[in-house]
Amino acid sequence: MAEVALLFAGQGAQYPGMGRELYEKSPAARAVFERAEAERPGLMELCFNGPAAELTETVNAQPCLFCVDLAAAETARAAGAEARMAAGFSLGELPALVFAGALSFADGFRLVRRRGELMQAAAAGPPNGMLAVLRLTAAQVDDICRRHPGVYPANYNCPGQTAVSGLIAAFPDFSAAVKAAGGRTMPLAVSAAFHSPLMAPAAAAFRAEAATAVFSPPVIPVYANRTAEPYGTGGTDGADHLSRQIDHPVRWEESMRHMLAAGADTFIEVGPGKTLSGFLRKISPETRVLEELC
Repeated sequence: MAEVALLFAGQGAQYPGMGRELYEKSPAARAVFERAEAERPGLMELCFNGPAAELTETVNAQPCLFCVDLAAAETARAAGAEARMAAGFSLGELPALVFAGALSFADGFRLVRRRGELMQAAAAGPPNGMLAVLRLTAAQVDDICRRHPGVYPANYNCPGQTAVSGLIAAFPDFSAAVKAAGGRTMPLAVSAAFHSPLMAPAAAAFRAEAATAVFSPPVIPVYANRTAEPYGTGGTDGADHLSRQIDHPVRWEESMRHMLAAGADTFIEVGPGKTLSGFLRKISPETRVLEELC
């Protein structure tokens, strides 16, 4: 029997039109969209029609992606997919927790909306953003970051790809150092320096918000970005996991390797895009990976 794992997409995967086909064809997805629309009017219009610039804003992208991710996961469940474990990339961790029963929809959607507001506010000040670094090892990227103040490792995605966050003013020198080491950089479609110390104010404020949510033991393991281990491991509570991942790196490759070691042999990416599927194919080329239509 296949050991199915669900992967919930993160920010950067958004695009106008995402979720429309799910909404039109899947009653399970429609129920998710309509509940989210009732709490945040205009969400479906933004998902289905954009405009892209507005959809990309953190305060909009995060609740929209939460909705599309969860709608895709519920569609997969309604079609008979029996997930044995899950992980969500950055904000994707919130719909993963809702899917796994660790958070109610109401708490999860409230938290993702507040998360987007706080992270967008934390981006104010000197221009900041993210770059993907290609063709270098994570250790090489860490070393270059140490030599370039204002740039920080943010997402350990897969072999040959690490994302960094930091001040835009520091990116030219950083990119030149990457090129000298044999790599290259590519801007990411996000609006702030996520998963770095520049997000510390957002992480602190979100910790207080998350402390008001009710966390239950998930019915399937959900692997945390911050630790690459399932929730409930090491005594760390849900509010701490979710707040600390805002200003600490996402340990995605390590999470995937732990899921593979736990027996996952079929992965379904739920949500827009194929980014996480691409990461996994580089981590474990022989593993079966499917993308959920959005």
